Amino acid sequence: MVSHQKKVRALGLCSGGLDSILSALVLREQGIDVAWVSFETPFFSADKARRAADLTEIPLTIRNITSIYIQMLKNPPCGYGQNMNPCLDCHALMFRLAGEMMEENGFDFLFSGEVMGQRPMSQTRHSLRYVEKNSGYEGYIVRPLSIQRLPETIPEKKGWIRRETLYGITGRSRKPQIALAQHFKVVDYPNPGGGCLLTDKHYCIRLKDLFDHETVYTESNLHLLKHGRHFRIGPHTKIIVGRDQRDNDALIKYADRNRNTMIRLRSIPGPIGLITGESTEEDTLTAASICIGYSKTAPHTAVEVIVIRPGGSTILKLKGISPNTASRFMI
Repeated sequence: MVSHQKKVRALGLCSGGLDSILSALVLREQGIDVAWVSFETPFFSADKARRAADLTEIPLTIRNITSIYIQMLKNPPCGYGQNMNPCLDCHALMFRLAGEMMEENGFDFLFSGEVMGQRPMSQTRHSLRYVEKNSGYEGYIVRPLSIQRLPETIPEKKGWIRRETLYGITGRSRKPQIALAQHFKVVDYPNPGGGCLLTDKHYCIRLKDLFDHETVYTESNLHLLKHGRHFRIGPHTKIIVGRDQRDNDALIKYADRNRNTMIRLRSIPGPIGLITGESTEEDTLTAASICIGYSKTAPHTAVEVIVIRPGGSTILKLKGISPNTASRFMI
């Protein structure tokens, strides 16, 4: 007799790491129809998830959540980690958004590659419980790699999955996952950890400065925090100075032509400068002098710079200030 029972479908959060990959493969091995979602912001990308989807042929949806993420990031209920990483509230938000997608698209439950005890702050029993409770989808989140160490889930109660055929991995050792990877013939996977700029001290100093001084900023402003040297030359005025060609290219890419002022040295090699926020003529002169100071111009030599504003461009001739002098403005 042919069974007409509906196939169980599960939607997983995918970071693209080995644990994400294995959590999907062990469920697929049980006959579950799995798919992934990966969320993107300027703080973390879905590039690893794209590679994991190509490797496993598991369907992947990528969604940019910058706007709603910023709302949470400014005041996370559970606070920050060592820098500005709101790990527990970040995970709860992602599961909530994934849960909404689950309901909209007919999935039966959610899953992730989290391993209990692997990370001392965000993957303890208490932390996993906090995330589940605050996601709004309590009971519907399955962690296949540690399920045997965690409370029974609704998918188990309904008979969709069997915990005895899944795993009870705990702790920081990677040996069980490596063994599983060999079982599934998975050999091309990234090293664990990393990838979130909110754990980077220097990035977070710049991010806090942005939150403290600016009320209006775009996604491009958040990308710009990754590039160049940053100088706060006024309460609402900042200049970013490229350190190399890669930085210069990024400043050009993320510049807002309708709001920002760009500074280029006219006839000698040097950095590009980008003024963000409000700026006076005095601010522009200060910014141009900082740019000259980081060029190969001889000290105390006046040179020409092109100042490109939203309304047009002008040429100024002035001397630079040394990096030592400019350091008092550096963020």
